[in-house]
Amino acid sequence: MKYLSLTVDNGIAQVRLDRPDKLNALTLDTLDELIRVARDLKKDRTLRAVVIAGEGPSFCAGLDIAGTMKTPGRVAKAFVPAPWRGTNTFQEACWAWRRLPVPVIAAVRGHCYGGGIQIALAADFRFATADSKWSVLEGKWGIIPDMTGVRSLTEAVGPDVAKRLTMTAEQFDGARAHQLGLVTELHDEPVKAATAFAESLLPKSPDALAAAKRLIDGALTGSARRTFGRERREQLRLLRLPNTGILRRAVLKKETPAFRERARRIRLWP
Repeated sequence: MKYLSLTVDNGIAQVRLDRPDKLNALTLDTLDELIRVARDLKKDRTLRAVVIAGEGPSFCAGLDIAGTMKTPGRVAKAFVPAPWRGTNTFQEACWAWRRLPVPVIAAVRGHCYGGGIQIALAADFRFATADSKWSVLEGKWGIIPDMTGVRSLTEAVGPDVAKRLTMTAEQFDGARAHQLGLVTELHDEPVKAATAFAESLLPKSPDALAAAKRLIDGALTGSARRTFGRERREQLRLLRLPNTGILRRAVLKKETPAFRERARRIRLWP
């Protein structure tokens, strides 16, 4: 990989945007690498969590527009959605992380602009420094967030705040982002805090974590009745899975559970 790095230790993947000299600005190659890494990680049933951050002083300053527009044909191709996914390259670079059946934590310091915000919002949690710099920067250039940001931003802060941030392209710090609901927690060392949080989830059943992520994400768009049906089906499956029994016995014996691989995903939902 050219602009991304990956290490996995104790079931926790550390993913880094690795273009620090350009504040980790996104290229088409970076987007392709984000998609590929997310898909590879999804296949790993021993994976327990992901921490995604940026090398150097910034998380991501958004799309490298000047560099990207040097290849207009490739940009046009990247706009075409895959019919079986419903996302194009720009969108899948973010949404692929939403598809992972494990907790994903974004650790943000420095710039988090434009596409950077959309990558951070693809994570389940966002840990950031109070002085990090945030902006839905697309509005500055007369465009809109188009890397799934409209959906994820509205989910995070509500439609009125999402409209304001998108329309004004105002810049604000991490403390304000926390007040708005963009940031989950503030930390001086967000990578360290994100990793510690990921480690705190290791004693939890990987199957239960995956089910919780699916259910809660699905509840955002489904009716109450459909959500209730999904709850029942997920719960019945969990009650029969080996990891549930392993955790129950470990809790009763006050031992550390030794989980098996996460169960294979089966289609439970209509």
